[in-house]
Amino acid sequence: MAFLQLQEDLEKLTRSAKLSDAVQDVDKIIDRLTAARDRVAAANDPHTTSLTLTKLQNPIKEELDGLNSNLNHVYRARNEFNKSLKSAFSKAMGTLPTDHDPMESQSPLINRAIAMHLLREGQFGVASMFINEAQPQTDATQSPQSQTEPPASILQPEISPRSPTPADTIITDADIPSDLTALQSQALQFSFADMYSTLSAIKSHNLLPAICWARENHVELEARGSNLEFELCKLQFIWLFKGSSVNGLPDTSENGIQGALQYARDNFGRFQQRHLREIQQLSCAMVYSQNLPDSPYGPLFDISAAFEDVASSFTREFCSLLGLSAESPLYVAATAGALALPLLVKYTTKTKAKGTEWTTANELAFETPLPRSMMYHSIFVCPVSKEQTTETNPPVILPCGHVLARESLQKLCKGTRYKCPYCPSEGLVKDAKEIIL
Repeated sequence: MAFLQLQEDLEKLTRSAKLSDAVQDVDKIIDRLTAARDRVAAANDPHTTSLTLTKLQNPIKEELDGLNSNLNHVYRARNEFNKSLKSAFSKAMGTLPTDHDPMESQSPLINRAIAMHLLREGQFGVASMFINEAQPQTDATQSPQSQTEPPASILQPEISPRSPTPADTIITDADIPSDLTALQSQALQFSFADMYSTLSAIKSHNLLPAICWARENHVELEARGSNLEFELCKLQFIWLFKGSSVNGLPDTSENGIQGALQYARDNFGRFQQRHLREIQQLSCAMVYSQNLPDSPYGPLFDISAAFEDVASSFTREFCSLLGLSAESPLYVAATAGALALPLLVKYTTKTKAKGTEWTTANELAFETPLPRSMMYHSIFVCPVSKEQTTETNPPVILPCGHVLARESLQKLCKGTRYKCPYCPSEGLVKDAKEIIL
């Protein structure tokens, strides 16, 4: 019930506490002052200046009062929600055990997750400030200013026209140690700045930066089996094909059907081996250009959600080439935790009422329903030993494709060679690769 009430309070805050009214008040004040300045400059007369300033006093005072009133309304609404938030979590946390904090020893990992989340969101200045404050200060003689202010180059990184590509800045766990100062590298910031710059262009229906990035990294994308480059070129073709009906540009040699045909000639040749059928469909659609929505190719040319989809695909592939997940791990963990918290509170309350205790370790005592995007299958049971794999006994994949626990493979091997228990394949132990599920 507490969380339902919190949701209602959040919706109330969203409806009532809007800064847009205050912004409009500020714009009105600026416009009024600018108009008065122009009149004074044009008249160049002391009498006109005095009269203009006199007439300006009351309107400016009224608009400032309105601005303060709107801001006070926002502050009150946010303070009320802050009280509701504290109340809801106080009640929830009051039912949970507080004698042990399982994350107490993991503060470096938590700080790293927060810093990486801020960098992924493009908040470079906030990330640098957090890193500086989270790192232990070892130099007692360091000045207060140097302890709190990150370097100017970190707060405002200079972004070149083409930032380093992921192929130049692959990021792995080894590149992100517990020493958070390593996250202040400009190469890392340039990578995320490049991603957000390209995403901004995609949202404004400009696909050229994304196509350029995909073309520069086509070797890595093709090795992953990604179709991102073709999907971008395909959407660019459709965007040009529809011409003035969607992009507002006149039909020329670079826009409309003629521009789309030229674009296909210049770019689709390299995709014929993998996407010949789709290219043929795009070409045949030109016959139905006058009634395309009613043609058999209508669904293929429906791009109502295409730019959002291709933006998600770009983000996923960009982060993958950086060695990162498409979603921020901190966001996923916080969201999953928020979904699990009401069930955890209910379970703890019931077990406490019955006088029982939660005895399971490193896992929840009940299943928590999560969205499909948050379902990860990290548990693997070895088909040979029938035991669950662990960090010290991880799953390994054999060249033939079968997966076993490492200890099971070691028991099967004779010297440095082994025979797969599920097929006639044989091989060397060193060829088995550890996998992370």
